[in-house]
Amino acid sequence: MEGKAFQDTWPEWGSNCWGCGRNNEHGLQIKSYWEGDEAVCTWQPKKYHEAYMGALCGGIIATIIDCHCTNTAIAAAYKAAGRELGTEPILKYATGSIYIKLLRPARIRKPITLRASIKEMKKSKITVSCSLYYQKKLCASGEIVVINLDR
Repeated sequence: MEGKAFQDTWPEWGSNCWGCGRNNEHGLQIKSYWEGDEAVCTWQPKKYHEAYMGALCGGIIATIIDCHCTNTAIAAAYKAAGRELGTEPILKYATGSIYIKLLRPARIRKPITLRASIKEMKKSKITVSCSLYYQKKLCASGEIVVINLDR
């Protein structure tokens, strides 16, 4: 994985998200990195993220897909502008729509991996697709449309 985690480049005022904020001590604190043209996140669930019988809660799956994709979109926007992540003026995006498909249970015993890629990039919005794996088995997929808040 390449460089610093996307989430570690955002300013203090943008780092409190429950899913990805580095300053939220009660949050999930996922970390996303470039691996070629894909953004990758590996995250270890805890026992209290369990829905039932060792399965990861679907709401948590939706949250980490959302956060990973939103951070991927912002990182891609910086890359497209030829800018270093987190440089001023800060590029601000937020989730416009989210579609999650749960395919099979993802377990909490071992880390899960998310892989996201840019499907479409426009000035006003970025569409990101994501797959979530547990032990190399596809467990969930999602598509997030991220809206540029400055457009």
